[in-house]
Amino acid sequence: MIEVSNLDVRFGHARSAVHAVRGVSFTVPRGATFGLVGESGSGKSTVLRAIAGLNPDWTGDVRVGGEAQGRSRSRAFYKRVQMVFQDPYGSLHPRHTVDRALGEPLRIHGIGDIERRVIAALEAVGLGRAFRFRYPHQLSGGQRQRVAIARAMILEPEVLLLDEPTSALDVSVQAEVLNLLAGLRSEHALTFVLVSHDLAVVSHMCDRLAVMNHGRVVEELTVDALRTGQATQPYTRQLIAASEGYDRETARGLVDYV
Repeated sequence: MIEVSNLDVRFGHARSAVHAVRGVSFTVPRGATFGLVGESGSGKSTVLRAIAGLNPDWTGDVRVGGEAQGRSRSRAFYKRVQMVFQDPYGSLHPRHTVDRALGEPLRIHGIGDIERRVIAALEAVGLGRAFRFRYPHQLSGGQRQRVAIARAMILEPEVLLLDEPTSALDVSVQAEVLNLLAGLRSEHALTFVLVSHDLAVVSHMCDRLAVMNHGRVVEELTVDALRTGQATQPYTRQLIAASEGYDRETARGLVDYV
């Protein structure tokens, strides 16, 4: 469903240029969930934004459903591929009601029967019609993220790009949102690309994952290999050790792999 080959992303020019993503390649089968993990600044979200067409400064090859994607994307692409962002408050317009936020994609794509679709989208994410005319500040963090997921789902996409979808939420709410996403994936045969620094989230959601460091993929492995500690690269093993909780000896042994 998704093919990324030799993806490079640079920001800036000449000596001030930042080489954020370096030769990243991976494939995601239809209906699978693929994870991108790594520490902050490793290039995970930049890869996701390049796939989504939100960052035009990239080179390489990006294909969705076998179709090559250029720097600008068609309206049909955005009906097929939607993104859920890390900060649900920042991704929702503070002066737009939930009804307007969900109805806007339908109007852009010329899809009718808006009221019925908005109510159905809210019910699909565990909210009811009572939430239609609320504003983002009247919602909890978990409710805002459910609205963001409903907005992404209302166009009936085939692919969801998930950028740390639970990291801004309380721990008690994270599992609810992850279970919601897993249920939507199963019900609608969706393909996910999930960016996260949390290996527990990736282990729960993904089939395969790529580990990124300093803009490169250092290792690709299955979730079973992650769970059983079969990582082959030192950086991946260090990431797994760090995810198991703070330990003074482990912290002393951390190395910056460049």
